[in-house]
Amino acid sequence: MNKLEIVSSLDELLNMEHNFPVVLKTANPDVKHKSDQGGVFLNIDNKQALASSYEELSVKFGSFVSVSPFIENSGIEMILGITLHKQDEESSLNATVFPLAFPLIAGPGSLTTLLSLKSEFHTENIIVAIIINVLVIFLVLKTSEKIERIIGQNGINITRKIFGVVLLAIAVKLFTSNIKFLL
Repeated sequence: MNKLEIVSSLDELLNMEHNFPVVLKTANPDVKHKSDQGGVFLNIDNKQALASSYEELSVKFGSFVSVSPFIENSGIEMILGITLHKQDEESSLNATVFPLAFPLIAGPGSLTTLLSLKSEFHTENIIVAIIINVLVIFLVLKTSEKIERIIGQNGINITRKIFGVVLLAIAVKLFTSNIKFLL
């Protein structure tokens, strides 16, 4: 076995030819973060460990699992800036928090906005706005999975583009309103 295979029974798994070590991972599409939920076993080096890992996964997540060779990368991913062990496409598309939360808590952009607001508004108004913003951020992050189910992948892509345009508009406004002070 030199590639990823999906199996649905212990017999099927044990009858395959394996080049140990291998990785065993649940193939249940409803499990979003497989490693966080105990759905991945790495560096399995014999058939006995393979059988016990399969039994544990099948009890927790169902009988369908994927098995593939274990590639020990020893920091190669970090050095080369690549990803050797990618999540399946289904899991990687469920990154709802990024397009929803990043524009809300944009770090340096938030600080720049606060400095700009300080020159135009009273401190009390800014504090109220920050509190409201924190509450909105909390609600969005808390309900991000539900929002993802409602709007789907296309909605996430549209949201990402809309917030990108909003951030660009804010940057243009800040630049144009402050450029007159530099000239």
